[in-house]
Amino acid sequence: MAFIRNAGVLKSTAGLLAWDQQAIMPPGGLVHRSQQLAQLARMIHEMMIDPRVGDLLSACEADGDWADDPCAAASVNIREIRWKYERATRLPAELVESLSETSALAHGRWVEARKANDFEHFCPWFEKIVQLQKRKAECLGSGDGEPWDVLADEYEPGCRAADIDRLFASLRKQLIPLVNELMASAHHPGNVLCQLVRPGAKFKQFVRKLAADVGFDFDRGRLDESPHPFCSGIHCHDVRMTTRFDEPNPVEPLFSTLHETGHGIYGQNLPESHFGTPMGEAVSYAIHESQSRMWENMVGRSRSFWVWCLPRLCQGLGIGGDKLDVDGAYGSANIVTPGLIRVEADEVTYNLHIMVRFEIERALMKDEIQVRDVPCIWAEKYKEYLGVDVPDDRHGCLQDIHWSSDAIGYFPSYTLGNLYAAQFFDAAQEALPGLVQLFENGEFSPLREWLNKHIHCHGMRYRSDELCQRVTGRPLSAEPLLGHLVDKLRPIYGL
Repeated sequence: MAFIRNAGVLKSTAGLLAWDQQAIMPPGGLVHRSQQLAQLARMIHEMMIDPRVGDLLSACEADGDWADDPCAAASVNIREIRWKYERATRLPAELVESLSETSALAHGRWVEARKANDFEHFCPWFEKIVQLQKRKAECLGSGDGEPWDVLADEYEPGCRAADIDRLFASLRKQLIPLVNELMASAHHPGNVLCQLVRPGAKFKQFVRKLAADVGFDFDRGRLDESPHPFCSGIHCHDVRMTTRFDEPNPVEPLFSTLHETGHGIYGQNLPESHFGTPMGEAVSYAIHESQSRMWENMVGRSRSFWVWCLPRLCQGLGIGGDKLDVDGAYGSANIVTPGLIRVEADEVTYNLHIMVRFEIERALMKDEIQVRDVPCIWAEKYKEYLGVDVPDDRHGCLQDIHWSSDAIGYFPSYTLGNLYAAQFFDAAQEALPGLVQLFENGEFSPLREWLNKHIHCHGMRYRSDELCQRVTGRPLSAEPLLGHLVDKLRPIYGL
């Protein structure tokens, strides 16, 4: 495993450089940074496809003892390293290097294009990324599936576009009527949090303390600012989170920080002894998203959370406690409004945003549309699914970092994460009676410790579907999420 751990060290180094690029690197360093990342990508790739890895794997596999317990650390590592090795050996080193360099440069162009509200500035770089991703899919081989499938495998092994399409169609049939029912209600919660909270140094201090209060260890992590909030798990003792405070909704940094804190807690609780091996890595991006969405939504948008949080928010920002009550804050945290921006979306409409992105990605990879068509198709789908008009590129297809980072195939992980989050949270409540009420006293450690025991500590011991079955006793289902949304939001909207 020493060979694999060395590759893990290099990968964490690349992660640090990527964090630096988005958080604090001066703009003039972009070209050199792209070369640094490309060089590291090639080195990591060459280590992973070294024939010695194949020889060592074969030697391990020839020893029948490793298969006696498929859940043992050695078995898990052999299984997952074999999967990664077979995948890596299909990719030419120059393609890996080109993807890394292009995405680093494309990210810089995306930042400029987003600021200038000009998709045309980013379009040529997006076209390069799509072409490179198509070549990557060809190298990996999609078999009876679609090119998108093998790209999604990188984020959620076994994820297939046809399955996601069916899942999304079913969800859409239930989510859109719920949105319409809520919008038609005569009672809508007021947006009191936005009226009282103002960005500034005090609010930045507050969200940092909030992350610490729910369990992020700042001795082993950081919180900085970037154009798009993210979390980079470089090592369990070095987890970098970012948020942003230039949101039109001034309260949104509170929820985006909780979201990234969920990622950060997962990263800080992966087993250190297995660093660099699959047993020290997160199961999948969907499971990672389940952790962030759980802390953001199941915890941060609960009434019990606001019983605890509201007086601290008022004290921290110097807001008179008589101006805001718990029910007002709770309702304000759960306003449902079909809008333009995914990271500002409420729990109900959020998945509709993901559906738009998935359908565009899938169509691009199947050559059904061209990159230049994206702004127009984006606007059409937002009108159809969310009933809103897209005014410009900044509020449309330039809002997300993912395509500039060549992360095609990633977006469905968010919706899968929402589904896992609801189902895991139901299991946690069953195992820990009165769990939600503990939040009223700022007692978050029982949930965090339960997640550590049942999810974080296992690394990649179980694939997502098996982990879900083991933790919750049943396969992944949309019913826990839909039940959570209906049970919470209908009373808030007087239904």
